[in-house]
This record gives sequence, structure tokens and C-alpha cells, in this order.
Amino acid sequence: MKTAIVILNWNGQQLLEQFLPSIVRFSSDIAEVYVADNASTDSSISYVKDFFPSVHIVQNPTNAGYAKGYNDALQSIKADVYCLINSDVEVTEGWLNPVLDLFKKEENTAIIQPKLLDYKNKEKFEYAGAGGGFIDLYGYPYCRGRVFNHLEKDHGQFDNVAEIFWASGACFFIRSKVYHSLGGFDEDYFAHQEEVDLCWRTQNAGYDVKYVGASTVYHVGGATLQESNPHKTFLNFRNSLLNVIKNVPKQWFLFVVFSRLVLDGVAGMKFIVELRPIHTWAILKAHFSLYKNFYKFLKKRKKLQRKYNYNLHTSVVWQYFVLGRKTFKQLR
Repeated sequence: MKTAIVILNWNGQQLLEQFLPSIVRFSSDIAEVYVADNASTDSSISYVKDFFPSVHIVQNPTNAGYAKGYNDALQSIKADVYCLINSDVEVTEGWLNPVLDLFKKEENTAIIQPKLLDYKNKEKFEYAGAGGGFIDLYGYPYCRGRVFNHLEKDHGQFDNVAEIFWASGACFFIRSKVYHSLGGFDEDYFAHQEEVDLCWRTQNAGYDVKYVGASTVYHVGGATLQESNPHKTFLNFRNSLLNVIKNVPKQWFLFVVFSRLVLDGVAGMKFIVELRPIHTWAILKAHFSLYKNFYKFLKKRKKLQRKYNYNLHTSVVWQYFVLGRKTFKQLR
């Protein structure tokens, strides 16, 4: 099974210096390693050429974000499985074997995520994907080991193989034939939650998304766009809404869309109370962008063969903020 590990880079020489060595050390005997560069203006490429000559380089002409960056780069990379991994991820010895073994064993499994722990606090799960992602009734993403901002300690509670709803883009394994047959990431997302949409479409196409707890990686998180950045707030709210427009089943569509408008309004008020009005403005811009692209995404919705019947019985907002349930076990 030919495997390509592809690191998307934009002006990230410092991150490559810190994290590329572990990827090369623990992967190069099994997989080919690539750096896909989004038109960096620093010395990233010359650094890789000088210190890691075995690493292949794909140079994209512009910095078009995560989605288009990978779509462009993967056109020229031939492999059975792609591992799309952030430049701020440290991998561990033997991390590839459990993932590739499951791909070989289960032909219908198209996407896999390993266990994601926090690089800065290795006892805890990491925000971006933790122990695998799910979606609640209103389209809000959450994870095993991470509900909103509450992160669980890793006690081995998610060391299993499990079916999940979405896999984190921080370390995202996907069969190349599935990636290309579905058109890759939706480039209208630019960055954030495009992996949720791709996982949703993958399940619409009849494939499975899995989590493999025997494979562990450590993610810094926020190294390229920090949580306090209002543009990140804009992308997360806008793209979460786009996921709803494209993918929510017909019988729930109007209810979920209306509910999200109300709940996002509540979130905007919360930012005002916290004296962070710039994030409230980011939510408003997210909604303006939604209205602008509403019919465009309705057209994309019509192309889907079916709408995957996602986790309709859980409102993570209600359980977390009203009932005080902070862990995945309490939610389930």
C-alpha cells in the first residue's frame, strides 16, 4: 500500500525545523514524505532541500489556503493513501502501522484519524481532533476527549478502533481514490472544517470514517492561526453553517438552519459580555458570507446522492452549557 505523507506549508520554516525530523525518522521507511508549499516567502523550501533531501517538494503557485493547497498538490502525488498532516505535529514510533493495517483489513474504510494529544501537555487530548469527531443536532462539531473548550486527560479511554463522524485535518488519512472521486476538499471553505464536509460527503458516498487509538501524534494547535484571531472565528462559524446548508437531511434542514441563526446570535452576545466584540463582528460577517453563498451551496447540496443521517439525538450546546456535561462519556 503506497503511502504519501503530505505536509502543507506556508512560511513555516520554524515549524518544519521542529517537527519534520520526527516525521522523517518514523515514516520514511514506510511512506514517502512531501512538503506542499503554498508560495512561501521565507526559507522553508531551501531548508528542506538542504537538510532533508529525501523529502519531495511540491510548489503551489499561490497561498490559496488549506483546501485548495491540498487539492492542487495532490494532483501530482501518486499513492494509495494520503496522510495530510499539519506542520505542527510530532509523530511517534510505529504511528503508521495501525492505520495502514486497518486500511488493508477494511476496504470500506476511507478515512482514518489517529489519537491527537496536546504537544504542550501530553497527558491531555488536543482540541483539533482529540479522540475523533462527531456532529450534534445543530451541526456543531465536538470530539471524544474534547467538548467545546474542555479537554480530557488521556487515561486510555479512547485507545480503541471506533467509527466516528469526522477526522481532524491536523492528521487526516484518506484513500486517494476516494479523495479524487469526491473532488477533494471544497475550496470555498479556504480553511477550517473542510475536513468535516469531506467526511460528511464520504459517508454520503457509503464509506466509513474511523479512529485508531493505537496510533498517537502530538499537535501544537493554533500554530498557524491562533484561537484569539477573529478571522479564525469567522471561518469556523461560516464554514460550520456551510456544512449545514450542504449536508443536513431535508426533514431537519429548516429547523437546523433557523436554530443555528438563533444560537450563533447567542454566541455573539456572549462575546460582547466577555468584552470581545471583534469576535461578534466576525460572527456577523460569517452570516453575511452565508447569505451571499446560500444558493451556491444549495446547488452543491443537490449534487449529493443522499444526506447522511448524522447524530440527531444530541445537542452538545444544551448538554454542555445548560446541563454542565463536559466529557464525551457524559454526552453519550
